[in-house]
Amino acid sequence: MYEDVKAGILGLGLAVPPKVLTNFDLEKIVDTSDEWITERTGIKERHILEDGENITEYSIKAAKEAIERAGLTPQDINLIICATVTPQYIIPSMAVMVQDGIGAKNAGAFDLSATCSGFIYGLSIANTFVKVNPDWKVLVIGAEALSRKTNWQDRSICVLLGDGAGAAVIGKVGEQRGIIDFTLGADGSQWELLTLRGGGSCFPPFDDRLPKDEYYIKMKGREVFKVATRMMEKIAFDLLKRNGYTPEDVDLLVPHQANYRIIEFLRERLGLSKEQVFINIQKYGNTSAASIPLALYEAEKEGRLKKGDLVLLVAFGGGFTYGGMLIRW
Repeated sequence: MYEDVKAGILGLGLAVPPKVLTNFDLEKIVDTSDEWITERTGIKERHILEDGENITEYSIKAAKEAIERAGLTPQDINLIICATVTPQYIIPSMAVMVQDGIGAKNAGAFDLSATCSGFIYGLSIANTFVKVNPDWKVLVIGAEALSRKTNWQDRSICVLLGDGAGAAVIGKVGEQRGIIDFTLGADGSQWELLTLRGGGSCFPPFDDRLPKDEYYIKMKGREVFKVATRMMEKIAFDLLKRNGYTPEDVDLLVPHQANYRIIEFLRERLGLSKEQVFINIQKYGNTSAASIPLALYEAEKEGRLKKGDLVLLVAFGGGFTYGGMLIRW
């Protein structure tokens, strides 16, 4: 009905815990080294929640900044979508807590669980709502407290993860900018490669049937690497091709910040220069659903996103889920 309505990002916000955990700090916790972590992941440090902090407070901070930068007030927000796999509570949802925390009394709210692809999933849903309701403003948040689900004795996973929140306000934009197209997908057949089984309804907390390490995130890194690189490449090429673009048309690739080697693989397969790819994994590690909004925020702040740029978002995460999006900035 509203095919001519274009939705786009009106404002971005970012909030991360002030505590920084460096690779040198991790050397004191687990059998690893700065050289080993940097070479295999590209990560130098990550932000971690301290005792007494929660991820909702950072989601609220990011949301407030995004709304302010969009030139709006919390009362202008019609819907809040929070992409997370580490909410503060099971009930209520984190989106509801953000709604209350920012005073968005006119907004509906719900959480979305799609791991590292969650922000792209959220953007795609927001895009649809705005097309149907052109006056709506939708707040999409990607936020994770992965440190709370990390086994700090498992060096295969603890060196990777960080905490943080990023937010975007989505609304109607002019014809020359906004979301062009997106793709979403999943492959549940390989779920066992990246899991957190403990804590769900099958194995609730304190269930003696499950080993304690199953209450933390577990990953078979090599297998995930193979699937992620293959799928992210396919997403990128398919999305560009069906919209009449080639990699040469891309001004900036903003991928999920999972691993520097995965990003480099994708860059090389697309034939992009390093200037065409935004990377900030060295500062934040893998923040799952928060990864892409954190990257978009910093890319804009650094002047890497200019009006009219063609921006390609690509993500892949546990489940497995995957997604891609083309945006005219």
